[in-house]
Amino acid sequence: MSTNPDNALAQPVGTTLERYIMRKQSEFAYATGELSQLLRDIALAGKIINREVNRAGLSELKGAFGTENIQGEQQQKLDVVANIRFIRALKNGGQACAVLSEEEDEIIQTGNDQGKYVVAMDPLDGSANIDVNVPIGTIFSIYRRISPVGSPATREDFLQGGRKQVAAGYVLYGSSTMLVYTTGHGVVGFTYEHSLGEFFLSHPELHIPQDGKIFSCNEGHWFDYPEFVRTYLMECKRKGYNARYVGSLVADYHRSLLMGGVYMYPPTAKKPQGKLRLLYECYPLAFIVEQAGGVAVAGADNTAVLDIVPTDCHQRSPLFVGSARMVEQIVAGAKQEATTTVKAS
Repeated sequence: MSTNPDNALAQPVGTTLERYIMRKQSEFAYATGELSQLLRDIALAGKIINREVNRAGLSELKGAFGTENIQGEQQQKLDVVANIRFIRALKNGGQACAVLSEEEDEIIQTGNDQGKYVVAMDPLDGSANIDVNVPIGTIFSIYRRISPVGSPATREDFLQGGRKQVAAGYVLYGSSTMLVYTTGHGVVGFTYEHSLGEFFLSHPELHIPQDGKIFSCNEGHWFDYPEFVRTYLMECKRKGYNARYVGSLVADYHRSLLMGGVYMYPPTAKKPQGKLRLLYECYPLAFIVEQAGGVAVAGADNTAVLDIVPTDCHQRSPLFVGSARMVEQIVAGAKQEATTTVKAS
C-alpha cells in the first residue's frame, strides 16, 4: 500500500469504458477496431438517452406520441426520441451497415455499406413506465454481416440465430445508469458518472447466482398461464420467495442477474408464441445470462433461447431466464406435468 500522502487527496476514479475497450480489443473475434467503435457509438447514444430520460418531465417528452409501432403498441414520445438517437449514432459511427429496431417495420439501411456489422435493438424498453419514473432500458444485439461488404444489408444478416451474436448488452436508466454487455468473454458492467460524462467499470465480472429467491412475472395473466407455470409460482410462494415485477424487462432482468432469480414471460392463451421479441430482447438477454452462468429457455421443452431458429425479424418467443437452478426447476416441473398427463390419458 502506497504511503504517498498525495494519494489521499486524489483517489483514482477508475477504468473508463473507452480504456477498457482498448485493453480488451484483442479478445474480439475481429480485432480491427470496428466492433470497439460500435460499442462506443452505442454508449454515446446511451448517454444522450440518459439525458433525455432525466429531463423528460421538464421538456414535454412524457406521454404518448400518438402512433403505434410494428408491434401494435402505443408509442411514447421517448420511444420515438430513443429510436432517432440510436439510429443517428449508428449511422454517424459508420460501423453498422443496417439497424433493426422494435419501432420500425423494415430494416433501416444506414448508408454505411462498407460497415461490417448489423445491430438489432429495442431503443427503449418499458415504455409504460416512462411517466411514473420506474427504470427503463435499451437492449441491443450485434452481428457480423454475412452479406457482401459494399452492398446493402439483407434480412439474412439479422436472421443468423442467437449463437452468431458477436456482442449484446443493455443500458439501464434508473437510480444510476448502467451499461452491461458481453462479447462472448464474460459479462461486464459500467456505471455512468454524470459529472465526468463517462461510463466507469463498476462490475468487472458479473456472475449470476446459481439459485435465488426472487421471481418476476406478470401475475395478472395467472389464469392464462400454462399449468406448469402456475404450479411453479405456487411453489415459490410456499417457499416464501419474493415477487418482484415492475414491468420493465431490463429492470426486472437486471435484478435477477445481480441478486439471483428468474424472469418469466410465458406463453398465454392470447399469445401462444409469447410476447417478447426474439432478435432484440430474448437473444441478447439470453447471450448475457449464459455468459454470466445462467440459463435462458423458451418453454417447457427446454429449448435454449439461443438455439431457436429465427424466421422473421420481429418474431416473438416465450422467455424463462435467470439463475440456472430456478430455470431448471421450471423445466423439470413442466416435464413431470407432461408425463402425468400422458399417463392419465
